[in-house]
Amino acid sequence: MHEEAGLHYHRCRWCGTASFRRLLCPVCASSDLKRELSAGVGVVVRTGVVHRYTDAARNESLVRLPEGFVFRCRVVGAPPHQVSVGARVRPVAGDDPDTGEVVFELCEPPRRDDWY
Repeated sequence: MHEEAGLHYHRCRWCGTASFRRLLCPVCASSDLKRELSAGVGVVVRTGVVHRYTDAARNESLVRLPEGFVFRCRVVGAPPHQVSVGARVRPVAGDDPDTGEVVFELCEPPRRDDWY
């Protein structure tokens, strides 16, 4: 199990829209954004297995956070093909500060006897 990590995002002070890694609000284009900490548990809304830039397959998913924003990330904690739409995920420590990659893990990984 990984150590839990916080996920910071921005909320527009003008219209209240939450966004992740934006310089301007995607709704009203305001630059008056405040940094907030997410509740952390998201839901996978799209998932796929990719093989580009690496010899090993990896998962690439879109995750919706309760604050209302969606972003692309890698989900760990199970083989890439075992991550499914609707799975609950949480951010984990150990993401690469140089690349800024956000990594999530499954809250309830599939049973090992289901892995093939």
